[in-house]
Amino acid sequence: MHLPVWPARVAGFVALLTATAPMAGEIVYAPADIIDWEPHSFDGETRYELVEVDGREAVHAQCTEGTASGLFLEETIDLAETPVVEWEWRVDETFSGIDETVRAGDDYPARLYAVDEHRVLRWRTRALNYVWASEMDKGADWENAYASQARMIAMQSGPPEESGQWVTERRNLREDFKAFHGRDLDEIDALAIMTDCDDVGEPIEAWYGEIRLLAE
Repeated sequence: MHLPVWPARVAGFVALLTATAPMAGEIVYAPADIIDWEPHSFDGETRYELVEVDGREAVHAQCTEGTASGLFLEETIDLAETPVVEWEWRVDETFSGIDETVRAGDDYPARLYAVDEHRVLRWRTRALNYVWASEMDKGADWENAYASQARMIAMQSGPPEESGQWVTERRNLREDFKAFHGRDLDEIDALAIMTDCDDVGEPIEAWYGEIRLLAE
């Protein structure tokens, strides 16, 4: 996938109003909130719908015809208050025999973006892509095949031993932007989820649960 040109803010779009904050220093985006994030297409439309699976609410992403699109929360995220992101996702199958370091293999069953956006000097935009990889080892990191401004970080690799397994991930965004991009940030500008299959051209699907911003 090409490094996104992040869509313009929609007037009146304040996603924090739809999120719940159970306690100080914690913001929770339930699947019902995430499904209302702003859609943005890079190549066709990945289908996102709110479903109930395994007795829980989830955003189901289906990429069937070589598409790539995501759901974006364009809102200032205060890393001084909530530097940690925690999320839940499920992937039953991954791609096989691909090289994720080149453009032809730059597709992922599931990914979570975090973006430090610069609208005027776009070359200064930096992104972290936490991905469920197909072939790259868990814990590996590499430059995006289309743009070095985006760093790919493999949280999981390959299909799980048993389908239907939900996985909870946790990262410190502030520490990661410093480690991977050399930026000590107090805030970032966007979060997003995306399931894409436009480069590989094979169908893939994933499920996303809650996304939480935490103090630690």
